[in-house]
Amino acid sequence: MVADEPIDEVTLAQVLETPRAEVEAALQALAQEYADAGRGFDLRSVAGGWRFYTHPDCAALVERFIRDGQQAKLTQAALETLAIVAYRQPVSRARVSAVRGVNCDGVMRTLTTRGLVEEGGVDHESGAILYRTTSFFLERMGMNSLDELPPLADYLPEAEDVESEPGESRAVPSQAALTSTDPSADE
Repeated sequence: MVADEPIDEVTLAQVLETPRAEVEAALQALAQEYADAGRGFDLRSVAGGWRFYTHPDCAALVERFIRDGQQAKLTQAALETLAIVAYRQPVSRARVSAVRGVNCDGVMRTLTTRGLVEEGGVDHESGAILYRTTSFFLERMGMNSLDELPPLADYLPEAEDVESEPGESRAVPSQAALTSTDPSADE
């Protein structure tokens, strides 16, 4: 309960001087026992370790107590930026800005300050700092790894929808027209 991040089974096994398999079995049994008893907290496996969480039924009360009316939600710009980093990592600020279409420097600083994004290396070609999500991001999202992110394909428009506006017929030039040097080909 005093740890500020999830603790993995190996660390717990070392501290308890108990085989890892026994620690893992005990953690799973405790998690089930807490869930079955309807406690105000859960023991969950997230971000490669185990951590106590407030039970969802009690979350609003605890949140109101902790925040005392303060709001700490991410802005739409921060959520968009965080999604880009999560799906494209490691990624530079310039690349995130290019995807969003606006400068993201301030938003990246906010995400870094909140511990959701961190420096993850340097691009060898440009020398730009690359960013990635943190284990705190995984923890806040309730995931063990980025493999649990939903696939983006379900949310992307079809190619035809991107190429033309509804009701608009769009002629696509032939390869011959694109490579022709004849000035009349543009007419």
